[in-house]
Amino acid sequence: MARPVDSVSLSALARLGFTELSAAAQALTELAELTGIDRGALLDGAGAGADPDAAAAGMLRIARRDGAAISALLRVDETRERVWRLLGASIGLGDFFLRHPDALDVLGEPDVGVPDAERLRSRMLAAVGAVDGFADTADEEAWVRLRVAYRRELARIAIADVSHPRPADLIPAVSAGLADAAGAALEASLAVARARLASTTSRDAVAATQLAIIGMGKAGARELNYVSDVDVIFVGGTADEEIVEESRAIDISTRLARETMRGLTGIEAEPPLWEVDAALRPEGKQGALVRSLASHLAYYDRWAKSWEFQALLKARPLAGDPGLGAAYIEAVQPKIWSSAARENFVDSVQRMRERVTAHIDPADAAYQIKLGEGGLRDIEFTVQLLQLVHGLTDSRIRTRGTLESLDALVDGGYIGRADAGTFADDYRTLRLLEHRLQLRELSRTHLMPRTDEGRRVLARATGLADSGVGVWELWERVRREVRDIHTRLFYRPLLTAVASLPEEERSLSTEQAHDRLAAIGFRDPAGALRHIGALTNGLSRKATIQRHLMPVMVRWFADGTDPDYGLIAFRRISERLGDTPWFLRMLRDSSGAAESLTRLLSSSRYVGELMEWIPESVAWLDSADSLRPRPESALDEEARAIQTRHEKTADALRAVRSLRRRELLRTAMGAVLDVLTIEEIATALTGITDATIQAGLRAVRREVVSPEDDSLDFAVIGMGRFGGAELGFGSDADILYVYEANDVEPQRAQQLAVKLVNGLREHLTDQRVPLDLDADLRPEGRNGPVVRTLDAYAEYYRRWSLSWEAQALLRARGVAGSATLIEQFMRLADSVRYPEQVDLQGLREIKRIKARVEGERLPQGADPRRHLKLGPGSLSDVEWLVQLIQLQHASEVVGLRTTSTLQALDAAVAADLVPADGADRLREAWRLASRLRSAITLLTGQTSDVLPSDRRQLDGIGRLLGYPDRSATEVEEDYLGVTRRARRVFEELFYG
Repeated sequence: MARPVDSVSLSALARLGFTELSAAAQALTELAELTGIDRGALLDGAGAGADPDAAAAGMLRIARRDGAAISALLRVDETRERVWRLLGASIGLGDFFLRHPDALDVLGEPDVGVPDAERLRSRMLAAVGAVDGFADTADEEAWVRLRVAYRRELARIAIADVSHPRPADLIPAVSAGLADAAGAALEASLAVARARLASTTSRDAVAATQLAIIGMGKAGARELNYVSDVDVIFVGGTADEEIVEESRAIDISTRLARETMRGLTGIEAEPPLWEVDAALRPEGKQGALVRSLASHLAYYDRWAKSWEFQALLKARPLAGDPGLGAAYIEAVQPKIWSSAARENFVDSVQRMRERVTAHIDPADAAYQIKLGEGGLRDIEFTVQLLQLVHGLTDSRIRTRGTLESLDALVDGGYIGRADAGTFADDYRTLRLLEHRLQLRELSRTHLMPRTDEGRRVLARATGLADSGVGVWELWERVRREVRDIHTRLFYRPLLTAVASLPEEERSLSTEQAHDRLAAIGFRDPAGALRHIGALTNGLSRKATIQRHLMPVMVRWFADGTDPDYGLIAFRRISERLGDTPWFLRMLRDSSGAAESLTRLLSSSRYVGELMEWIPESVAWLDSADSLRPRPESALDEEARAIQTRHEKTADALRAVRSLRRRELLRTAMGAVLDVLTIEEIATALTGITDATIQAGLRAVRREVVSPEDDSLDFAVIGMGRFGGAELGFGSDADILYVYEANDVEPQRAQQLAVKLVNGLREHLTDQRVPLDLDADLRPEGRNGPVVRTLDAYAEYYRRWSLSWEAQALLRARGVAGSATLIEQFMRLADSVRYPEQVDLQGLREIKRIKARVEGERLPQGADPRRHLKLGPGSLSDVEWLVQLIQLQHASEVVGLRTTSTLQALDAAVAADLVPADGADRLREAWRLASRLRSAITLLTGQTSDVLPSDRRQLDGIGRLLGYPDRSATEVEEDYLGVTRRARRVFEELFYG
């Protein structure tokens, strides 16, 4: 091909944005020949195109078919740049002009902006020759004319869009124009449908049949994309019962609806426009396509789910009978704006958003503009939920569009101006990205480009960045901003609504704040308002700091399981601390501490109740090290110092009980805030209990045993989970008491030993955090003496002990008292629990007792599968199996001689007594059951061995265990699955 007279270098093409330089040069040369315009002139305006390569290729294809049509545009400066802009932004419209070169005249029209709704409607109806609602022809050609007319209007909208110097600012107008064009297309398609139906049905009957097409979603809100499903609901009826009865009218309107949809989505010479989606109708795709107004209302009154009212928020008449459409909207409005009062409404909306996110293909998640985290749905769901909740009482925010609704929410004080401004800017940015991506191929897509070239073109098309890298960085920044605002937008307005408004405005604002608190999870919003008011009212420095902090703290409380309790506990702690300087300073300056405090109080009544009594514990939140358990040696040293300071036993042990509560609180706080593992918790709780009993015994002995009786030896032996150093929150302390008279007269020694036991029970009893010293594992159980001499224990174990008592001794561990006596008792225990000769009859008896315990000790009516201690695969299964193995093999396997369940299990694996995979299942079940028992106590402040069925409690337990929000089902299924697998291992090894 000959080289043109004017020479444009490849580097010049590159500077204009071309990338396929050789192909572009050839295309421009041929285009110049076809149009008679030199290359230099043709390129004037090329730099304005997002993809000049695509634009040049599109022009060339059109010129090959109709050179005159494209030449006329390329000879004029204004229209030439318009061609570069449009065809550079939209290959899809280039294909349309290739099919219909006569439609290029829209590019030569004066710049009139986005066409209005009336102009769009009249042009579409004119395209099908509609008169009085009937098209002039009933054949498929009418639909072809309609589709061509629609795409001409689409081109007009796109020209205004791509020509605007700040296209993000034009998003509302473009989206509204696209929605109006969709409504006009539906109106024209309905006219064709009427004409087609009139060929087989009475024209008068068709004319008397009412069909209202209600726009939903983006079409209803006038926020439509370039290529999007148009969500609709069809409402049918009759204008004249004498001409057509309602039942017959519903049949006709159903046929009209189907034909209308076919006219836009069916296969014809001109490609379909978009999908008309009626799935939001009552009963979805299983329901009738068209219903009467009365039928719609009956459904919404009786059967509709919460999400259906959220969908109706955007509803507006889009096409068809305007009177029936208006009647429908008027009738559903009260139902929409009262829907937030439905039970679990907010929760259901939040769950729906989570389901949308959960169903995104992981490969698409980082690219999803519409559905992903930080995408358009986050903005839309946030705005809609705020509207629905506060629209109960405030008609000013009952709007459809996202941006107009944001403005209304700002004006009403529900959203801060800064957050709303960022939200609105990011919404426009995301919509602009989405628009340009869809405009390019006229295809339905919501994914950011995965290629560098795709991002480069998007950057040029939007004008939002200078490069592909820049547009991707912009996208990631917007996602982060949107996600952050989405997760916290409910809460900041509470500051204005509750704390800062003057008294004369308090009535309305309190009502709005009440609704807002209910929306974010407070079950007693009126009570919450009182507590917030008490914390923030006044002119004091404390009240000022509280006013600054309260909005974000309310947000954090709402993230917890029980925000109502968290808030009232915070108020009590604040009142106890008064104007303490460090407390105010920490609240103001340490956001980590403040957030941790709200998490503790709204997640754990056990922690909250202790913090109310020990408010200075808030200071520990400034340092993670302060939440770690103190060494047992430090506790012992403090307890001894307490005994030195207090002469009276009651005073000393009152201080020891306080020490215990304080250290239990420290451990609980560390547990809730994930500072400690379950093993560290068990070690800490055991150490605290050891130190408490040791201090208690020293103090009581000082009071009970006189100097002349000092030779009396007395000891406390830990048993059960206490002996195994496996305590959880709320666990009893199983113990045995033993004494040796030595030089003391035997009867007096017995009396002194009983006094020591009674003194420990009396002085260590704590009504706030009970410490139950349970001696039921002693010989003869509750029927035997509470304390015995070492010789009495030895005689009993030699002559009378049962197999379960030898089993119980496997956990025996010296805790407090005479070291000599403890050592002697341990030697005695070893001879019983680690026998050289295995008692086969005793082992059979243990198996029989285990089977009986499972049937007899479960609480009446309890589901065995949910019992954390006695249920199948739970703690007792693991512990009894390990203890059976210890009784059989500990005399030969030294590693089995331990009071720890998990250490013994590890030793059994090492000795090939338990398969490794089976041990893993047993260990998993034991750890999970232990964690669940402690979590129940932390959550409720009450001890329970039964996994609750209440979903709210299960969710709270799950959060304490590190599960995500709303994981009740997952917690339940995990526990039942883990214990089911452990039970199979247990049955094989224990009974097999």
